[in-house]
Amino acid sequence: MKSLNGKVAVVTGGGGGLGRAMGERFAAEGMKVVLADVQAELLDTTVSECRARGLEVSGCVTDVTKQESVDALRDFTLSTYGSVNVVCNNAGIGAGAEGRMWEHELNDWKWAIAVNMMGVIHGINSFVPVMLEHGEESHVVNTSSGNGGVSPLSGTPQYAATKAAVVTVSECLYAQLQEVGARIGVSVLFPGPNILRTGLFESWRSRTAEFAKERPRKTPYTTVEQLEAQMKAAGREIAYTPVEEVAGVVVDGILADTFWMMPASERGDETMRLRYESMRSRSNPSYLRQVPG
Repeated sequence: MKSLNGKVAVVTGGGGGLGRAMGERFAAEGMKVVLADVQAELLDTTVSECRARGLEVSGCVTDVTKQESVDALRDFTLSTYGSVNVVCNNAGIGAGAEGRMWEHELNDWKWAIAVNMMGVIHGINSFVPVMLEHGEESHVVNTSSGNGGVSPLSGTPQYAATKAAVVTVSECLYAQLQEVGARIGVSVLFPGPNILRTGLFESWRSRTAEFAKERPRKTPYTTVEQLEAQMKAAGREIAYTPVEEVAGVVVDGILADTFWMMPASERGDETMRLRYESMRSRSNPSYLRQVPG
């Protein structure tokens, strides 16, 4: 895309954190923005604050685990602004499973798959046909993570597996749109460790009854502060990139038609090399990072 001014953007998971930052940056670029989130109160507050700053932002309560809900988001966007040019499938959760993966509840897996993977697929199903029909320059951004998209952290199998799936889905979407000559770009976004400070560790607050825990937790949910302390004790400081800077990476990537969107804090080059070398040499994956579940 050569310009964002006057175009329409949709961002799921837009009530706070990175989603909100992307929406605000899009609006600052002159776009009309629809923020979608499952948390109605959070979304209302965000939209009100954006409008108070003169940004053209609307909100639509959306449950990305349901195709019909994402279809309603599409219909709301079209009825409000008449078109859609940028879709950021950004909504994501940390399942908060407890223990080793063979001890995890099936609902932990089902919830992570429903939000992190199916949420992206639902967004593609709803919006790509609209983009193909109007034929204008458009772009799809799918949020993944270095945790899974580059290499998995051992303590977060649901999150890592679904974020790895987002990369593959994005690659397939890119290839198929190229095959039909569509004017639709595709990117996969790796936000870097800053995603830890966007409410990911409080995902349990938005967990619906359909995916409710099947048994009481034995331990409290891990907080981002606890994870930071654990990482520091292991000699690994976490370098954060502000979400506003990541939103800038997204804007620059859309304008440059960049598939791999990685801010400076997503330092996965060495891990990618080690993973490739392990595959090439058929050696065991000694590069895997260990963190508590």
